[in-house]
Amino acid sequence: MAVVEQELTEESSAEGTARAEVRAWLKENLPEGWMDAVERGDRETTRRLRDKLDYADWCKRLAYAGWATPTYAPEYNGKGYDMRTSRVVNEALSRAGVPRSFNVIGIGMGAPTILQWGTEEQKTRLVPKIASHEEIWCQLFSEPGSGSDVAGLSTRAIRDGDEWVINGQKVWTTLAHLARWGMLLARTDPDVPKHRGLTYFIVDMKAPGVEVRPLRQMTGDAEFNEVYFNDVRIPDSMRLGDVGRGWDVAISTLMNERVALGGGGGAGVETGAASPIDTLIALLHKTGKKDDPVLRQRVARLWIESKVMRYTNMRTQANLKSGKMPGPEGSIGKLMQAEWNKRLQEVMVDTLGAYGLARFGKVSRVGMLGMPVREGAVFGVGGDADSAQYQTGELINSFLRSRANSIEGGTSEVMRNILGERVLGLPKEPQVDRDVPWSEIKRNT
Repeated sequence: MAVVEQELTEESSAEGTARAEVRAWLKENLPEGWMDAVERGDRETTRRLRDKLDYADWCKRLAYAGWATPTYAPEYNGKGYDMRTSRVVNEALSRAGVPRSFNVIGIGMGAPTILQWGTEEQKTRLVPKIASHEEIWCQLFSEPGSGSDVAGLSTRAIRDGDEWVINGQKVWTTLAHLARWGMLLARTDPDVPKHRGLTYFIVDMKAPGVEVRPLRQMTGDAEFNEVYFNDVRIPDSMRLGDVGRGWDVAISTLMNERVALGGGGGAGVETGAASPIDTLIALLHKTGKKDDPVLRQRVARLWIESKVMRYTNMRTQANLKSGKMPGPEGSIGKLMQAEWNKRLQEVMVDTLGAYGLARFGKVSRVGMLGMPVREGAVFGVGGDADSAQYQTGELINSFLRSRANSIEGGTSEVMRNILGERVLGLPKEPQVDRDVPWSEIKRNT
């Protein structure tokens, strides 16, 4: 009921002021004609103007104006807004179709962790350049031998005066090839149970001894990486939290990760495209399948589920607004978003029909992550400029990429375990090694 009341409540003066201010700022800072095209629903014009934007410069201007992360305090490139007013800002940015930083790991996970656990020096130095896209972040938790058992990790950190020497390997590290900073969880005491011997560090990804190797995906891209640490030195001043209490800090990161990936934190990447449902409906029209009863039913289900996810995320935002830290409910949004997007992409490809087999066309441009954007097949439907042709490359790439949604940020199976145990109160799975010193646990090598 609280969510429905929030949805129906008349907009507050603070929200109305924020909406007017962000619209005025956009009109002044976007290329001439952009906002007029938005009002007309002229997506072709906004797409053309968007291609002319300097992406890095735009992200920086958006951040330093406070609009990229409006919940942050002004000294960290924010506006100091509450979650509800921030949502108004994000809705205005989404409606305008402006590009947003793909630094979602930094914005949705790194910054919240630093703001909770970091020193004032760490906050002042690191947080502002996260929102401005000047410094990309990555997360260094997963390892080849520990799988979903993050606390079982083997990467070692040994103290040497005012520094720590790191040796080990991480895997499935998104954006490590572009990152300046990484959130590193390492083992500092192997003779205590696995959850108690960990320490959390911020590592310079350009430091000597850090080696990043790309992992090629079935999309043909390599946004994930394996990272090797060979006698990497980290100053103790780049430690977050107490020595041996890294698991407590890591939980903050993981909870924020699930909120961010589930859409509850407003940290998702906005590329400036139409909403996924709008894109799907447009595709049904372009392919002449808008009257197909089975496809229409599948689209209706996706639309209903998108609204359910929105209300679930609003509850999460309400908890954050009241001062609560992200909890296990963040796993609801993450699980739903992952499974929903896979179904969405399946409907997209089914709508393409035989054209869904023709992905590899010429490279039309380089995307935000430095990866090629393939045009794929082109098909014509109708005579007007908007429907004369349609590219399949990006749609098929999105279908292939969506397979990772149920793995990254915690598998869907892990999310269901968390919800069963911590939300529904079901019994925990047996953990025979929880109180055993890490050094005595048998593990993969």
